[in-house]
Order: sequence, then C-alpha cells, then structure tokens
Amino acid sequence: MFRREDSVFVGELYDASKDEVFYRPLGGTIEFGEPAREAVKRELQEEIGAEVTNLQYLGALENFFTHEGELGHEIVLVYEGDFVDKSFYEADAVPAQEENGLRFIARWKPLREFREEEAPLYPDGLLHLLSASPGNGPPIDPSAR
Repeated sequence: MFRREDSVFVGELYDASKDEVFYRPLGGTIEFGEPAREAVKRELQEEIGAEVTNLQYLGALENFFTHEGELGHEIVLVYEGDFVDKSFYEADAVPAQEENGLRFIARWKPLREFREEEAPLYPDGLLHLLSASPGNGPPIDPSAR
C-alpha cells in the first residue's frame, strides 16, 4: 500500500458478474523461491513501471471471494512502502497492466470513501488493517522520507 495524506493508491477494477467497480492494492502472485518483499517490488515494476522502497510488512489477510462468478481463495500479504519516483504522488491516476494483459487504472482514493462504504475495498479486512497501521497517524510528506 502506498499513502498520500489520507488516500491510498489502489487498482480500480470491474466485476461484470456483479456490475461492480471495486478497488484493491496493486501486487500479485509470489513466484516460487521469491521472497514476498521482492515480489512486491517486481509486481509494481511490471504493473506500473514503478520502483518502490521502504517496504514494511503490515500483516496477512485470508480472503474468500467471488470474481466474475468464480469462487476464489487467497492469502494476501500486505506491505506499505514508498514510491522512489515522487511523480507517482502527484498523478491522480496511472495506467496499469497485469501479466495476463488486463488493463486497469491505478488511482489515489481517499480512505474516507471506503470507511463510508462509498466504494468497496478488497480484500476484506484491509481497511481495518490500514486503520491499525502506524501510517494512520498525521499525514507524512513522502518527499521527506
């Protein structure tokens, strides 16, 4: 997860079977033999061409879900970090692409929208985990890190 004041940087995706726009952190599958921290770095490079630093483990979430009518189950390891290129903090939205070719937009979304249930944030439990993490304190200027 990446923060800008009270906003988080998330992928905006669509589930046609539910007719639902939803949000989730960027990232993906850990490859065999790959440490989780390195997987986060690789996935952000692949999806949006970003280098990341200062990765801190926040916790794990077990997620049972339905996407496009298919049942799914995943264990999500959540990390918080910083973008090396500070221009990512200035962009409202960034084009992104998953390994399977799926294109989507990554954007800054205020946590307020998730707290007030204006938009769904997945995996379940992520909002609670973010609210309990040290990054929930006063806004931090990313360029100061």
